[in-house]
Amino acid sequence: MNTTSLSDERYNEFIEALKEVVDPELGVNIVDLGLIYNLLWDVDNDALIVEMTLTSAGCPLTDVIEEQIGQCLDGHADKFRINWIWMPPWGPEKITDDGREMMRALGFSI
Repeated sequence: MNTTSLSDERYNEFIEALKEVVDPELGVNIVDLGLIYNLLWDVDNDALIVEMTLTSAGCPLTDVIEEQIGQCLDGHADKFRINWIWMPPWGPEKITDDGREMMRALGFSI
């Protein structure tokens, strides 16, 4: 697979779109939860590659998140693929400051 980095403008466009995807269990978007590890462009298949993880490897809501990603990327990328990354594992230290504020507003003590 031949991949390349995205321009800052395209990267930010996709990140903003992905902020619409909310983790169904925690109620915070996947970007501010720190679940997005990287975004790349698959040159061979003309598709966005979303390298991401979940809060736990056994998350039963993978399909829901994938569907939400597809919906939010509509109009931004014709094709995408998720590359699930399990190492390094997700931890609360990956949550952004905005994500921490959102979690506190939902009643989490973080």
